[in-house]
Amino acid sequence: MGTIREHTKKSGEKSYHAEVRLKGFPSQRDSFRTKSQAKKWIQDTESAIRDGRYRSNEASRRNTVNDLLDRFVNQYLSKSSKYFKQKTLLLQRWRAEIGSMFLSELQPLHLADARDKLLSEDTPQNKKRSPGTVNRYIAAFSKALSFAVNELGWLQDNPMKKISKPKESQGRDRFLSLEEINRLLSACKKSANKNLYSIVSIALLTAMRYGEIVNLKWKDINFENRFLTLHETKNGSKRVIPLTDKLIEILQSCHSHGNGQVESLFLKDVRLESKRTMSIRKSFATALKRAEIKDFRFHDLRHTAASHIAMSGATQGELMAILGHRSPAMTRRYAHYSQGHIANILEKTSSIID
Repeated sequence: MGTIREHTKKSGEKSYHAEVRLKGFPSQRDSFRTKSQAKKWIQDTESAIRDGRYRSNEASRRNTVNDLLDRFVNQYLSKSSKYFKQKTLLLQRWRAEIGSMFLSELQPLHLADARDKLLSEDTPQNKKRSPGTVNRYIAAFSKALSFAVNELGWLQDNPMKKISKPKESQGRDRFLSLEEINRLLSACKKSANKNLYSIVSIALLTAMRYGEIVNLKWKDINFENRFLTLHETKNGSKRVIPLTDKLIEILQSCHSHGNGQVESLFLKDVRLESKRTMSIRKSFATALKRAEIKDFRFHDLRHTAASHIAMSGATQGELMAILGHRSPAMTRRYAHYSQGHIANILEKTSSIID
């Protein structure tokens, strides 16, 4: 028979713990946000057990969350060297919170409590942890739980799918006007960092990310066929960017151009005549100050480029190809910049009516 217990959190939010006990079978438990969901689970579970369709999972009773994370890191995460360190650090938090818990005991309620704790804590910078950061913790552990379901067979389903993710902000919408772009480039030309002007120009011409630019290598650039190749991007896929006349001019003006002994276009830090080191980001901050541009970050150069590309009439599909987005939702934020272009198209079609 099935039983339901109501649980009230300190926040006042209610959850419902359901349990099914049938003679000859181990008891099954789960947690739900609504009583109706708990009742349906009980009915489905009892029916599946009686019909022989329900498989009790002994592995979930023998293995803890730490056991799962050990297997996940060694068998899956170790194959992705690019994100290994970052994901491992995120998973450490789940080890600290629920690592000793057996997988059979793991309920959505425990995950929701850990989520809320992450949201309420202050970071080392004495700021509240952002919803976006919390979602990265959730995504990392959810991947491990899916690994337990699909590859290890230690869980029937992924309990992380039953909790809600914190709503993230719409993101920054700051981009430079043409007048601000001219001021910034003028300040970059005067910078003691000889690479700064080229790096900022490339960002504005291509909408490439900072890491993609500073990690460019000469072997990735094909001047003859006029394209450059990004082998490692944020979403893991390769991206090819055509070379315009202006972009070729910028690339060939780089100090390392023509030097066969230098593999990379840029170094993240350049040695100045005064024998002190100045980073590209610090040089960029100085240029912004000289150009009297406030509330602006290097990544906003990508938004600036994308916004001006959209205003020039690019379609959403074209923007996706340029930015390397896999989802149209990521590119949709620039849609309102192309409204003028759409209006011109509609104006042209108005001639069909006399």
